[in-house]
Amino acid sequence: MAVRHPRLLPALLLCASLTAGLKTKAPAPAPKAQVPTVDATRLAALKARSIGPAIMGGRVSEIAVDPVNPDTFYVGLATGGVWKTANAGATFSPLFDKQPVQSIGAVAVAPSDPKVLWVGTGEANDRNSSGWGNGVYRSMDGGATWARAGLEGSMAIPRIVVHPTDPATAWVAVMGDLWNPGGERGLFKTTDAGKTWKAVLKAPGSLGTRVGCGEVVLDPSAPDTLYATLYARQRTPWSFSYGLAASEGRDVGGIYRSTDGGTTWRKLEKGLPTLTGRIGLDVSRSNPKVVMAVIQSDQGGTVGIDDLLSRAGGVFRSEDGGDSWTRMNALNPRPFYFSQIRIDPVNPQRVYVAGYMLHVSDNGGRSFREDLFGKVHSDCHALAFPKADPPKAEPPAPGEPELPPVTSRLLLGTDGGVYQSYEAGQAWLHLNSIPAGQFYRITLDDSVPYRIAGGLQDNLNWVGPSRTRSKEGILNSDWTNIGGGDGFSCAFDPQDRDLIYAESQEGMLHRFNLRTGELKALRPNPAEGQPAFRFNWNAPLFGSRHDKGALYLAGNRVFRLTERGENWKVISPDLSTKDPQKTTATGSGAETYGVVYTLAESPVKAGLLWAGTDDGKLWITEDDGNHWTDLSAFVPAPARGQWVSRIEPGGRDPKVAYLAVDAHRAGLYAPLVYRTADGGRTWQSLAADLPPDVPVKVVREDPVNPDLLYAGTESGLYASLDRGAAWVKLGGLPAVAVDDVQIQPREHDLVIATHGRSLYVLDDIAPLEALTAEVSAKPVDLFPVRPVQGAYLLPGWEESAGKGIYRGENPPEGALITYWIRDLGDEAPTLSITNAEGQPVATFPLPRTPGLGRVAWNLRPTKTLLTEYGGLGPDKFVRPGTYTATLTLGAVKVQQKVQVTIATGIETR
Repeated sequence: MAVRHPRLLPALLLCASLTAGLKTKAPAPAPKAQVPTVDATRLAALKARSIGPAIMGGRVSEIAVDPVNPDTFYVGLATGGVWKTANAGATFSPLFDKQPVQSIGAVAVAPSDPKVLWVGTGEANDRNSSGWGNGVYRSMDGGATWARAGLEGSMAIPRIVVHPTDPATAWVAVMGDLWNPGGERGLFKTTDAGKTWKAVLKAPGSLGTRVGCGEVVLDPSAPDTLYATLYARQRTPWSFSYGLAASEGRDVGGIYRSTDGGTTWRKLEKGLPTLTGRIGLDVSRSNPKVVMAVIQSDQGGTVGIDDLLSRAGGVFRSEDGGDSWTRMNALNPRPFYFSQIRIDPVNPQRVYVAGYMLHVSDNGGRSFREDLFGKVHSDCHALAFPKADPPKAEPPAPGEPELPPVTSRLLLGTDGGVYQSYEAGQAWLHLNSIPAGQFYRITLDDSVPYRIAGGLQDNLNWVGPSRTRSKEGILNSDWTNIGGGDGFSCAFDPQDRDLIYAESQEGMLHRFNLRTGELKALRPNPAEGQPAFRFNWNAPLFGSRHDKGALYLAGNRVFRLTERGENWKVISPDLSTKDPQKTTATGSGAETYGVVYTLAESPVKAGLLWAGTDDGKLWITEDDGNHWTDLSAFVPAPARGQWVSRIEPGGRDPKVAYLAVDAHRAGLYAPLVYRTADGGRTWQSLAADLPPDVPVKVVREDPVNPDLLYAGTESGLYASLDRGAAWVKLGGLPAVAVDDVQIQPREHDLVIATHGRSLYVLDDIAPLEALTAEVSAKPVDLFPVRPVQGAYLLPGWEESAGKGIYRGENPPEGALITYWIRDLGDEAPTLSITNAEGQPVATFPLPRTPGLGRVAWNLRPTKTLLTEYGGLGPDKFVRPGTYTATLTLGAVKVQQKVQVTIATGIETR
């Protein structure tokens, strides 16, 4: 295979050198359609339905319990907002959906007023996929409404503690930007509900731009006594550093204590190790002199990802309020990700350490048991103790003395959601009714109904239906686990609907058979003694549109697989920059660098592939990998050398493509999205009025209307009706990260994969595809209606199963009728349905709202046309045939036909 590096003209090179940092000069863009007069309010009726699943939960940052009513508690999700239950977890409702960020690091309830809530945005678990925040929020009505409360530059907040008697006084631990120095870092205090803040604990001098506060706890008996930690960490795309390596070689981390509310601090050192990283703290409620810590320390050397025992760190205990410490145990699992320790509120000898599992000690931390974690998802991040009935004492073993009581009710937050135990961990209930899945990629098939397959952070790969024929909705049980670790891309086999290909971290490709349950590993591997292949944490995988049965997978090289994945060949050289200093990281694979992150095949030209790497390279091949052309030098200056997050080839012209670049890892949070019309030689920015501080993760061109684009961003879904000249929010989603968007061509459904709120479906986007400038100029219009079949939904057990079951939304029954109203005058619009004889069968008054509107007709007469007593009843369908929908506004009328069929055997009216 050959590699081409196009020569740039000398004048172009000179221009580039003189305009470094500016957008690459491009020729005049191709003519566009005129801009329709459409804003977000005029698209509000196009609301996506949440379909889940909730079966696998998602990463939990914090659980906070109402101090008065223990059945009320709050869950802060790493990337999915804040949720509340008032019935001990039977049901949950989202509280934060109207806020501009959904990454949560800390939640706290004021002890003296449980209506006062504090939320710190930006998770602090330091993953390669972590979100970020924009400061502190405060509610005075239990989360019904929120107000901004400062620290807008904090980015990541691991903990908030509130004064026990003053709900306006709080301390906030701020870690700062995970990827870049600067911003707010340290421990901050407010005494006026967030109107003003004072940094009360910071690293000295220039270290204040790198070192943050990783934890803060308060002595419940003496609220002026605080314990806090300083911690430095920084990610790059190819590494993770902490402690000395992240703080200019100076050992400023550790545990600090204040006895005057944070005015002065003393570093605690007696019995504690040096060279510290992340530290977790807790103070015993029943004996506040007992303070415990789980400490990361490199004193004596580092340890690997699978080693749970530290050489000098581990679990430490103080029984004199921090003056001196004793090392109790070397236990310290994966510190950057966990580092949480909790002391039972009624028993200072019962200690919990969060890790891959929940480690439990009954002797103050000297030893830990592993038998109280049955049937629970791995990776623990939060543990809370609701007030409950008198604590339960475990029955002693025969001949053993009676054990002291422990708190029986526990709430545990993991990478798989929330769990509750009423038996001190002996048994756990999974509260899996929050659709908090952190999807990375999805794919769709053409089944009826079509299926969705995709992969999630730490939660495998799954396949499930886009709708069901049951009143139960889309249940967790409708989804099938198809294997993996952290899940990513999937592909349906085009010949056998029961075969699905799925991929996990580092290119771990496998084939799963839904009929037999067989799982076959398929990852390409080099021969012994040959250079290893490198794969991103989230390697691209897809099935070819042109060669049915062929698959493409990419790492540092591109692979083509055939024969159901059994055979493979390399079709590219190493497409990265091949920087040897950035390809040596060990660990989970999250720091594997110098690889293809996005790979795409042209839908209109066989053999044309685009590849973009995490180190800023952009490539194209037009002969299925025999020759590759390096286009990196043509990428616009702001995006050049940055992480290429997605490439989208045009659906009509092989020279058209779209490029999304995510540069937040380098400190540039701006949306970088571009279009080329000449095969990648020149690029036009499409960022326009996208939010200026929100990276674009994915861009899609509509397959019917090339002027219609979709952009999935870190804070939601956007659409452009004019090829990127202007953008509007779409779908009614919260401000959650949208990692992928796919369009089902038969149904014209838009399927949205979020990293924190599972999946959404925007049904029938055909009216949006048809909303051209000419249509939006009309006073009213009625869009073509999809043919519809009437069939009764199966009853299931929905009416008797209680409210504690998650039910993904099915589309509304019947015909979905979409209309456009440009302006509203004095008269109210109406929609009517008539049969072939002109007889009315349904009438709908419409809201007085301009823009797109929708009505779901369930193929039954409306109540206005029925007699309650003596008729055929309201549940019988109309007869099959052609019906006419008429939209009326004043003297203007527009019509569309509705083709109705009824399932065989159903008796109609």
